[in-house]
Amino acid sequence: MRSTTWQPDRLLDVARTLGPLRRGPGDPSFRRDPDGVWWRTTTTPDGPATVAIRVDREGVHHAAWGPGTDWVMETVPRWLGAEDDRSDFRPTDPIVARLDHRFPGLRLARTNRIWDTLIAAIIEQKVTSVEAHQAWRSLLLTAGDPAPGPVGERMRVPPTPEALLALTDWQWHRCGMDGQRRRTLRAAATVAQRLEAGVQMSAPDASKRLQVVPGVGIWTAAETMQRAFGDPDAVSVGDYHVPSLVGWALIGEHIDDERMLELLEPFRPHRQRVVRLIECGAPRPPRRGPRAPIRSYRSI
Repeated sequence: MRSTTWQPDRLLDVARTLGPLRRGPGDPSFRRDPDGVWWRTTTTPDGPATVAIRVDREGVHHAAWGPGTDWVMETVPRWLGAEDDRSDFRPTDPIVARLDHRFPGLRLARTNRIWDTLIAAIIEQKVTSVEAHQAWRSLLLTAGDPAPGPVGERMRVPPTPEALLALTDWQWHRCGMDGQRRRTLRAAATVAQRLEAGVQMSAPDASKRLQVVPGVGIWTAAETMQRAFGDPDAVSVGDYHVPSLVGWALIGEHIDDERMLELLEPFRPHRQRVVRLIECGAPRPPRRGPRAPIRSYRSI
């Protein structure tokens, strides 16, 4: 175990900064204790790691356990937005400016780890959030190792590419994974090392590399870039909810992807930052239809 304290150079909202890294309330790789300590597991180039983060007036205290301790100790400040450069973000739109003023501690996290975020994004393709979160939880409980350190069996590390490739069809089925997402995950796992090397590339180049994988399109790549790179401009085109959120916040209308991109264009290269501000504090649009049904592949 190693521990240290990091001093942020500006206000930090830990909950909203780390929030996009959590995959639902039952995520085995992410938790927050009642005493305010944040826990997160991750794969690293050196093996699994568990991190505990606690914030007080003296700074951000973080400790790590597992073979990936050294790597993750250097990376935690990036999780908390240490590399998030918003120096040229000066929104003139009154709605966005108010949101920015309301959430001064919001930063964009960078995990510096493509694999963990990519597999979660693939799992979330074309299903409801509830379905995706259930599948993520089942997959980690089936193929992920127990977390290093004091949390042990209470948390799981995201499965490695090797662990995914070793799963049987029945295990995939029990995790609630349909054939298309299963094939995409396997395809990604076979080239995982090459994909992970993308962290040394620019975000646009890394995104293009991801989209070479069969089944990985612009939405999946954007979701990965947002988290792995902290990319402030990676918009999730093709998302079921985001266009309506943006349209309702900015012009009071339900809109499509094309119109959303038109509205966000003046904010380039901070379009995703604007989306994140809207997610944090703008009014939600009214529902236009019934909730999508929750499907279960386990009983099929």
